Amino acid sequence: MNSQDFQLLSGVVRDRSGLVLTEDKIYLLESRLVPLARQRGLNTLADLANELRRSNDAKLKDDITEAMTTNETFFFRDNKPFDIFKQSILPHLLETRSSRKTLRIWNAACSTGQEPYSVAMLLKEEAAKMAGWRVEILATDISNEVLEKAKSGLYSQFEVQRGLPIQLLIKYFQQMGEMWQIDSSIRAMVKFQNVNLLESLNMLGSFDVIFCRNVLIYFDHETKAKVLSKMHKIMANDGALFLGGAETVLGICDELNPVSGLKGVYTPATGGVLAAAG
Repeated sequence: MNSQDFQLLSGVVRDRSGLVLTEDKIYLLESRLVPLARQRGLNTLADLANELRRSNDAKLKDDITEAMTTNETFFFRDNKPFDIFKQSILPHLLETRSSRKTLRIWNAACSTGQEPYSVAMLLKEEAAKMAGWRVEILATDISNEVLEKAKSGLYSQFEVQRGLPIQLLIKYFQQMGEMWQIDSSIRAMVKFQNVNLLESLNMLGSFDVIFCRNVLIYFDHETKAKVLSKMHKIMANDGALFLGGAETVLGICDELNPVSGLKGVYTPATGGVLAAAG
């Protein structure tokens, strides 16, 4: 692939999703976009780039972006964030929201749904403590294809073997031929919606907890700062933001602070209550 074609295709992805691809990621463009080119009857990425120059087709730009923004995910990924949520964040929220008994959680860039369903199963396991509570889990992604898969709750044997404890597989999944479908009671706990993190997030409302893990690593510094600032604006004062292990707000967004003793968790700088609870 020549430099001009790379700049064109990576520019479409950057402008529409914030994902920054450097030239050492040419292999990623090739692995994701060659199948798309062939679907359109084109032989090479050069042909795909030329088609884009010729037509400036918005649907083609959408397809390119969707192909490049589908990220790997699995149930209870990295485990520790879910332990922190269960042992530190959830008890704090149950105490401080006891009068209104409502809880809103957002899983940003949810991909095929394993993370929000992991949160839903965790909350289902805590049902005895949450009688009478209204819990909303919003899961969003920029890709309609992965959102449709997530809504179905259907996963392969390989997918359910990655991170999902066997007791939860037995309890909350039903085998459907070669696939496994998560129970309708868990699916009903999660609402899926197409949301682009580069656009306004105000229409989503306010959240007590936000999971945005392993997303910011794909953005440049300026985009990270903008996304974090927008998330801060829709977080409760003592809310919790979970980032991935290689991500931080330090040096990027001074509106959020790390929570003492809780690795990967951040809270509004003006709040402070969660930091004391942690």
